[in-house]
Amino acid sequence: MLARHSLFGAPCRTPVTVLTVIAAVGFAAAAGECRAQEGGLGATRTFVVTSPQELRAPPPPDEATTAAELLELKSLVAQRDTTVSDEIVRWSRGGSAYRWNRIAAGEMLVRGVGTTMAGRNLALLNVAIHDATVSALDSKEAYMRARPSSLDPSLITALPVPSTSSYPSDDAAVAAAASDVLAYLFPDKADFFRQLAREAARSKLNAGLSFSSDVEAGLALGHDVGARVIARGKADGSDVKWTGAIPTGQGMWSGTDPASVTVGTWKTWVLPSADALRPPPPPAYDSPQMQAEIEELKAIKRTPAMLSAAWFWEWGAGGTRAWHFWNEQATRKVLEHGLSDKPPEAARVLALESIAFNDAAIACFDAKYAYWAMRPFMVDPEFKALFPAPNHPSYPAAHACLSTAAGYTLAGLFPDDKEELRAMATQAADARMWAGIHFRSDISAGRKIGESVAERVLASVPPDPQ
Repeated sequence: MLARHSLFGAPCRTPVTVLTVIAAVGFAAAAGECRAQEGGLGATRTFVVTSPQELRAPPPPDEATTAAELLELKSLVAQRDTTVSDEIVRWSRGGSAYRWNRIAAGEMLVRGVGTTMAGRNLALLNVAIHDATVSALDSKEAYMRARPSSLDPSLITALPVPSTSSYPSDDAAVAAAASDVLAYLFPDKADFFRQLAREAARSKLNAGLSFSSDVEAGLALGHDVGARVIARGKADGSDVKWTGAIPTGQGMWSGTDPASVTVGTWKTWVLPSADALRPPPPPAYDSPQMQAEIEELKAIKRTPAMLSAAWFWEWGAGGTRAWHFWNEQATRKVLEHGLSDKPPEAARVLALESIAFNDAAIACFDAKYAYWAMRPFMVDPEFKALFPAPNHPSYPAAHACLSTAAGYTLAGLFPDDKEELRAMATQAADARMWAGIHFRSDISAGRKIGESVAERVLASVPPDPQ
């Protein structure tokens, strides 16, 4: 569990008591229950679904249909071979949220998707995974359908049986939602992603964990969530083309084809608007403060550690791959903290980190193109940076915005790892000064944006009940 914030209230600590077989095709409910999370799912925040109850699945099939499905499932399970077993393991390893994030990250790395667009894409994906998961869990708690192996203990499952009820399949819901979003983002591979979704859903049948009606209900729910996320993506402004002009005059950034110029107009997730965190103007290019800051950069004596960090955050983890670094940290924490078998919590971690990264990017680039501040080499043409600066204005520093937002969000969710996560965020920001591509005022403004975004994201998580 996460120490500071409970994603869904108090955990359910006792196994679900399920139906028992009392006749060949007759079923009765046994006494017992798994206490739902305190406050129920009604207190859980969703992002594109009004509440978890909004997409509640229709009631599961009756006893006669369940009996027939059980016979069908036993026949299917009896046909497992090595290929099927490998498929079961592949889709169970790490959990659904982890697996679909790996698929999405791999796709974007191959395509060279840039930082801001990749951050936006991951926010869409992880919101879909999150809302599909919690909506499926609401239906599970509403119907408490027995798992197949509880109805027939002779059924040999390929994986441990989850303590949650069977209907609908949350794995199928996530597969449908995630694959639909990926098909929208990368339409040239839509058929491939949908094939993966069918494979993921089928793996739960082959494992003996779900009935066919569980899977079908989960897929239907997931497609509904996916459609809502796609509609949101189509309306977030990320496809708008810039028609403005680069301002001219003393003290202004100069160049051609500025990067990510419209990002500051995109729709945010937790911020009320793109300019909600806009900092005050940067120091004037000819001010004493700016002169002091350029002298500070000139005085930096780069140690091997500073050089290593500067290059790492430019190429190893930074540059156009900062989104990947922080997604990797989020997925790593999911595994380290044992959240693979807690789908709602894993989904929430990845959604919150992705949203923090996305909203920090929007706030950052809103400010960049509000002020068009000069880079250090523009203020003093004789100053040489370690490597060329990105092709956008200097203030505030994007690495400071993005890494602080992502790192501080994860630090809030995993307080035992707070020092490690915040240290990485701090280094990501400082490394841009060590490289000579940002002023101290750029870093400070970026950190404030990132910290504010993280605070707002974490505020959406209810605290642990005492």
